Amino acid sequence: MFAPVSEIFCSVQGEGAYVGARQAFVRFVGCNLNCSYCDTPQGDENYCRFEKDPGSDVFESLPNPLTVDMVEDMVRSYKNIHSVSLTGGEPLLHADFISRLRTSAPLYLESNMTLPQMAKKIKDRVSYVAGDVKLMEEFEGEDFESHLDRTIECFRILKTTNKRDCFCKIVVTADTVADDVIGIVDTILNYVSSAVLQPVTSSQKTASTKFLLDLQESLLDKIDTRIIPQTHRMWGCL
Repeated sequence: MFAPVSEIFCSVQGEGAYVGARQAFVRFVGCNLNCSYCDTPQGDENYCRFEKDPGSDVFESLPNPLTVDMVEDMVRSYKNIHSVSLTGGEPLLHADFISRLRTSAPLYLESNMTLPQMAKKIKDRVSYVAGDVKLMEEFEGEDFESHLDRTIECFRILKTTNKRDCFCKIVVTADTVADDVIGIVDTILNYVSSAVLQPVTSSQKTASTKFLLDLQESLLDKIDTRIIPQTHRMWGCL
């Protein structure tokens, strides 16, 4: 089994409910969406960059695609990690590959939550799910209602259980409509442990402090809600 991987490195989680947790990151190539605020680095898809010594900024280039054994060996070289972050791109595009991964640390899926059939393949393999919710004003693609239905189904499949924690992450911009956020959170309340409001990093589109606090207050009546920016951008660790 092979998959194209753009980067493998060890750092700390910079977003969501597990900010600060030490992780091995496996960043897969490819995504099925085209979001306007996407900040995923675009590297050479023909090679995977592997940083053996965390924080050294010294990378080895390995030809893609990689085998499951190769990824397992590289992840195994990192010590004392909380989990293995499967990110991208969209890692669910490579669900068959992920289903074969065996790591000592639990798997942490970072997904746009739009591929429910793929989610079914790995639902029993992941211990943490950081699920993005794409709002209408930022969505670029096919019919939004169909997109939303797939998102809800993904959260249902990957919901919080006694063996898995699933939370939702919503990027908030100056264009975000509060009722849209509240409406979507209402549909997945029974599937997630918390909601994370993530202010967009672009200063031109940043929502006001008051808007964020008012939105958080509205959601706190329903679910644990936190405002967490992209902390890794504050100190440049990724």
